[in-house]
Amino acid sequence: MRIAIASGKGGTGKTTVAVNIASLMAERFDQVCYADCDVEEPNGHLFLKPTIDREWSAAIPIPQVDESLCDACGKCKEICEFNAITVILDKVLVFQELCHGCGGCTLACPPKAITEVPREIGLVMVGHRGCLRFVSGRLNVGEPLSVPLIRAVKKELGKYTDVIIDALPGTACPMVETISDADHVLLVTEPTPFGLNDLKLAVETARKLDLPYSVIINRAGIGDKGVQDFCRLENIPIIAEIPDDRRVAELYSKGEMIYKVLPEFKKYFEDIVEKINDWQKRYERIIK
Repeated sequence: MRIAIASGKGGTGKTTVAVNIASLMAERFDQVCYADCDVEEPNGHLFLKPTIDREWSAAIPIPQVDESLCDACGKCKEICEFNAITVILDKVLVFQELCHGCGGCTLACPPKAITEVPREIGLVMVGHRGCLRFVSGRLNVGEPLSVPLIRAVKKELGKYTDVIIDALPGTACPMVETISDADHVLLVTEPTPFGLNDLKLAVETARKLDLPYSVIINRAGIGDKGVQDFCRLENIPIIAEIPDDRRVAELYSKGEMIYKVLPEFKKYFEDIVEKINDWQKRYERIIK
């Protein structure tokens, strides 16, 4: 199964949950992979400390104009939905950072003056930590397009039986791309008004994508009961409530795994893994 760990906002403990679940699963099952799709700020490696076996550049195709063939007809400008190409004084200008690499301008150009060349947007890294496989992406600084890099990371996941996907926070296109083909989405939130507001957005996103989802409440006890009340009214299962504890924050700051250092917290992650195992068995019965 592919389990996406997502959140409506940053800072809820999404990565903390993801790395602890992935590490614990790898101790019990074969072919488990942790995929860090939070390519704008990947930090799963700080906790898992993987050995990187290989890495390569990810790129998108952008237009390159042959001025000797171009007649400045403007067809490329008309088809571009992102204003990445325009014609000024009979000269075609390309704005690389706005280009989404769709190839429309290449197809629309009557004299075939436009070809595509690759533009690097980031790195894909593949490695391991013991039996746990590791895949991550790192977007170049200042690069506005993260979705193509997320796709490049996810392209590496087909060979693994169980994948824990660490998604970008929020509900914009990168998060949607990350969770779109997940078998289940775990939405990590915190029991505060801000947490509740962004949880509602994340729930709406999962519903629009017709994905099964559950909620994990992190730092339980710091706020109010708004999240619990919302989940009860909407019949959303809460599969774990991880209590607030200063020691967890201290371990996080040191890049250490919670369940390995604090035995009393191990049960919370074991319960989540058991839930995932139950979903997998149910999923296998459906497939059969």
